[in-house]
Amino acid sequence: MTFVTEFEFTLPKGYIDKHGNLHRDGIMRLATAADEILPLKDPRVQQNPAYLTVILLSRVVTKLGDLQVINPGVVEGFFSSDLAYLQQLYRQMNDSGMTGVETECPRCEHKFAVEVAAAGEA
Repeated sequence: MTFVTEFEFTLPKGYIDKHGNLHRDGIMRLATAADEILPLKDPRVQQNPAYLTVILLSRVVTKLGDLQVINPGVVEGFFSSDLAYLQQLYRQMNDSGMTGVETECPRCEHKFAVEVAAAGEA
């Protein structure tokens, strides 16, 4: 049995880059202690504790579409539903170890649960 540390996801809406390209498929890795502690020293987090989510996700989302870098500026550009989706996925992966996520169809708005596959699994 292998220990899985990365999980694939598909954003409900997707991130639109400065060229108008849509990026939906990505990979999130499990957080380390440093991922949760180091952002607390960031002045943006000290001024606004809600910014912790932005920095934390920029550290653990390792792939998003064809983007070369996922930084806080990218996370700031997420639609709120995508941010909520990734926050829920983060909590489930790191707190409970479960990888089922509630999501919503962008067309019909039907809500349903999906199981997030480990990176590299089909």
